[in-house]
Amino acid sequence: MKILAIASSGGHWIQLLRLKSSFEGHELVFASTNAGNADMVKDHLFYKIPDTNRSNYFSLFSAIYFLLKFLLKIKPNVIITTGAAPGLLAIAIGRFLGAKTIWVDSIANVETISMSGKIATKIANRVYTQWPELETSKILYKGNVL
Repeated sequence: MKILAIASSGGHWIQLLRLKSSFEGHELVFASTNAGNADMVKDHLFYKIPDTNRSNYFSLFSAIYFLLKFLLKIKPNVIITTGAAPGLLAIAIGRFLGAKTIWVDSIANVETISMSGKIATKIANRVYTQWPELETSKILYKGNVL
C-alpha cells in the first residue's frame, strides 16, 4: 500500500513525523511545504509542495492544480495529514480520486477542532483529535502524537 504523509512545515510536520512508525511495512511518501524537511525523511521519497492559505486565492488555486497533478502522478492508496491548508486540499482531491483519507487535528487545538478540521469532517474518511474532550461521532480520539 502506498501512503502519502503530507503536512505544512513547523508543528504540523513534526506531528506528522511522530506517526511515521505507524506505517512500517508500507510504501511511505512524504510531502511538505519546506524543501528542507526532506533531510528528516531521507529513507523515503519526499516532494516539496506549494504553501497556501484561505486568504490568498491565487495561491489556493495554484496549489489545487499542483496537488491534482501530483496525486495523479504518485497515486497514493491512503493520504494522511496533520494540516494545514495544503493537507486539507490533498485529502479533498485524494478522496475525489479514490484514496482513503485521514485528518489528524493539531494538538494545539485544545478547546475546539480547527477550521480545517471541521471541513475535514465533511471530506475525510477518518478525522482524529488529540484531545478526548473533542471526540464526537465524527471525530475520533485514539491518543495524541506528542
